[in-house]
Amino acid sequence: MELLKNKILTDGIVREGNILKVDNFLNHQLDIEFLNELGKEFYRIFGDKNITKILTIEASGIAIASVTAQYFKVPVLFAKKAKSMNLDGNLYTSSVKSYTYGKEYTITVAKKFLNENERLLIIDDFLANGAALTGLIDVANQAGASVEGLGIVIEKGFQGGGDKLREEGYNLHSLAIVDSMDDCNIVFRE
Repeated sequence: MELLKNKILTDGIVREGNILKVDNFLNHQLDIEFLNELGKEFYRIFGDKNITKILTIEASGIAIASVTAQYFKVPVLFAKKAKSMNLDGNLYTSSVKSYTYGKEYTITVAKKFLNENERLLIIDDFLANGAALTGLIDVANQAGASVEGLGIVIEKGFQGGGDKLREEGYNLHSLAIVDSMDDCNIVFRE
């Protein structure tokens, strides 16, 4: 998606450790008009899949999932990274290691919100090694839900997570795939 690539080139910052900062429009401060264009693109790609719910992970995935959901006219369900006191014990759980934060945590989704009748679109802002998506897929599988698609805003193609998930047969579409980056250049996959 050229609009996204241009935004990354003009507003993105590459940090040490293969970190691409796009916090001024995607995952800290939100450019809603821009996110609406991304949501429309996800609908163009997955609109024929009869999606019943969008599943994401807190916190950064919630914004893009919510904007996208308005085009599908379905609810957003997000996996929580910390168990809160208001969650009952009837949960799906999976272990996820965060690339960005370098720590492992258990994600949770209340069973009452996810079942075998769901046709899911899983949405997230970034894909590096695929751990978050793998955890969300695990939760979906525990519920017996059908994963109809995986939508990612920015994939770090050089980290292999997306390629692995595609090889496993998942319908994965990333709006921009970064094949390499350093402090001077960002190279996108064609």
